[in-house]
Amino acid sequence: MLVTTFGELMLRLTTPDTFRFSQVTHLETNFGGAEANVAVLLNQLGDQVTFVTKLPENDIADTAINQLRGYGIDTSFIARGGDRMGLYFLQRGTGIRPSSVIYDRAFSAFATSRKSDYDWDMLFMRTNYFYISGITPALSNELAQTVLDSAKYCHQHQIKVVYDANFRGKLWTSEAAIAFNRQILPYVDICFAHDEDLGPAFGFSIEQSDATTFANRITEYKRSLKKLTANYPNLQTVATIVRDTGTTSSRWASLLCQDRHFYQSPSYLVPTDHEVASGDAFGAGIIHGIINGFSAQEQLDYAIAAAILKLTIPGDYALLSDKEIKAVVNKGDQNILR
Repeated sequence: MLVTTFGELMLRLTTPDTFRFSQVTHLETNFGGAEANVAVLLNQLGDQVTFVTKLPENDIADTAINQLRGYGIDTSFIARGGDRMGLYFLQRGTGIRPSSVIYDRAFSAFATSRKSDYDWDMLFMRTNYFYISGITPALSNELAQTVLDSAKYCHQHQIKVVYDANFRGKLWTSEAAIAFNRQILPYVDICFAHDEDLGPAFGFSIEQSDATTFANRITEYKRSLKKLTANYPNLQTVATIVRDTGTTSSRWASLLCQDRHFYQSPSYLVPTDHEVASGDAFGAGIIHGIINGFSAQEQLDYAIAAAILKLTIPGDYALLSDKEIKAVVNKGDQNILR
């Protein structure tokens, strides 16, 4: 089974440790982006992956591509051209201070790319699963139409469409995200709609107060997933991470609705960590489980373990092995959600 992911690869610039932007004289550099993050972990787990984006012809972009090749990812469909690579700046949070992200991706090679830049006919001839996220259509009207057209084509040709809502309020409005999701969801087979996405990306009203218990939050999110699958019966799999974040520790769990049956993972109490891309690791875990014949419960338990492990790894990429993930599976508190 071959997975293709399509989205922007960015240069990430991060403050060291938990320093604020105003305190630092240098920034740590690496690469990342939701779709590339998924591609890297899937390949680490032994799956075949092609990553598609557009990057300029310069040394920084060459370095990014070579790094992906080093992880074994097929980069042969990456288009070249444009003026610049997208950037994002990350100030890691600590305790009650959240992380802060600044995007500098307007007019990047990918954001200004067009559907005709990519060899879709050849690409889809060798694709079984097509992974996209709600970040890409937020970048331009052209990319929104490209993502929608690609999803329609895959739906018509028995290629599984995997969609992570991945709402980014700094890129578009909730109203725009909801409108786009109503267009694309009829063509999606596997959807990730995490706790922070269900409201702004789908319009669900969820009780979120300090007095709400974690178990009650699980019930609220389960209700939302039921509505989502009722509205879009084509959705074979819908999954979400549910988090209860405190100043020093956080409770994480996940839900999966597959073929109208609900599954629930153990919960994990972990130190509050402000590293990013755990949702991407979760998505890759679900996809890997589906491709490799895991049961629905095994898919969910594997995915939440991958997400928890990602919290321990600096940078965007979840550099994990199958053995490491399996060692964490079911290590959470199995009774907290009963």
